[in-house]
Amino acid sequence: MAIEGGMKCVKFLVFFFNFIFWVCGVALVAIGIYALVALGRAPVAPVGGPGWTPAAIVALGVVIFFTSFFGCCGAWRESYCMVTTFAVLLSLIFLVEVAAAITCYVFKHKVHGLVEEGLGEALRSYERDPSLAAALDEIQHEFSCCGVNNYTDWASVGHFGANDSVPSSCCRRPGPACNVHPSPATVFSEGCLPSLEAWVKRNVLVLAAVALGIAFFEVLGVLFSCCLMRGIRSGYEVM
Repeated sequence: MAIEGGMKCVKFLVFFFNFIFWVCGVALVAIGIYALVALGRAPVAPVGGPGWTPAAIVALGVVIFFTSFFGCCGAWRESYCMVTTFAVLLSLIFLVEVAAAITCYVFKHKVHGLVEEGLGEALRSYERDPSLAAALDEIQHEFSCCGVNNYTDWASVGHFGANDSVPSSCCRRPGPACNVHPSPATVFSEGCLPSLEAWVKRNVLVLAAVALGIAFFEVLGVLFSCCLMRGIRSGYEVM
């Protein structure tokens, strides 16, 4: 009787953790979409293809969402095969999330070079690429910065150098000709590299923390699933 009650508790816990996984799957999809939009606007040199990390997070969220549904069905039907499959899938997802967290940690140490490269490319392509120009204008306005290292970087860019000017997004107080003959009094004197680098690092650490936090619950889910599998295989009544 005690064993039967214990297995009922395990079955309830499997349901509970599957609900948590379902919520985590939805959260990962939302975070991945946000990262796709946010990092997609930032001129950062891509690693292994543009947007690969956010896209992988969205895909992982979708997989977790459907895996949790599969686990609920297995626990409800007390199907040894379905619960075993759920435990195996959850273990694989756990390994993928650990790998993603490690990748984020490695990426954190490459942020400076990637951001510097991305900002430099955006600066050089400002007059040719409207999308990069809009992204750089948004960054300069949002972070109150100008250029990569400082506002003098614009002196080497096309007509800005010829006219001794900078984009109007560099102006401290927007107005007519505020970007002509720039000086620390009229435009932001600090470059965008430090601010954008710190912003990217914060977002990467958030993604890694979320992945590790979900991985902790997945380990518990796998353990309880194994207990339920053992109970089902032993033939105990868990209903």
